[in-house]
Amino acid sequence: MATQTTIPPPILSATSPADIASTCETFALSREEFDNLHRSAKEAKSHSYSPYSKFRVGAALLTQTSLIITGANVENASYPVTTCAERTALCKAVTTVHPPNSISWASKTLKFKAIAVATDISPPASPCGMCRQAIREFCSVEIPIIMFDGENGYAVLRLKELLPLSFGPEALGKEDLGRRGDS
Repeated sequence: MATQTTIPPPILSATSPADIASTCETFALSREEFDNLHRSAKEAKSHSYSPYSKFRVGAALLTQTSLIITGANVENASYPVTTCAERTALCKAVTTVHPPNSISWASKTLKFKAIAVATDISPPASPCGMCRQAIREFCSVEIPIIMFDGENGYAVLRLKELLPLSFGPEALGKEDLGRRGDS
């Protein structure tokens, strides 16, 4: 039986113009979009409700129309009830139209271009398994997930690298829903 070895992504510098330029070119982001994602995810982290773990997480979703929708983790004394930052942002995006052109309910399409996640730890933390599956519901497997740490480092992987052999809406005959994501 073959085994698969996973190589961790390189840790890049959020203060390095060369690292940022390479990331922007690879993932079709402008420098302004990258900076807005970084700033928004860090700002969202400041709204975390994490009295138990003290593990603050902020997330920012970038739409194709350059709108950023944010979320922070919200803990609960009953740990399974905790909601991660990524799922908070996704739920806001799905239930709120900002502006009407960014979400087309007629075609059941949300268009996301990138996702950023910010934590206080280093190296950067990736979305948990539940969040990866939630992202899969609404985003293309090609979407880049930029993970920022607490020391101006970051790593980037596409959803398909974080969630290989994923199960999405098309597996249930909902191909139109499975295309919710970047073009």
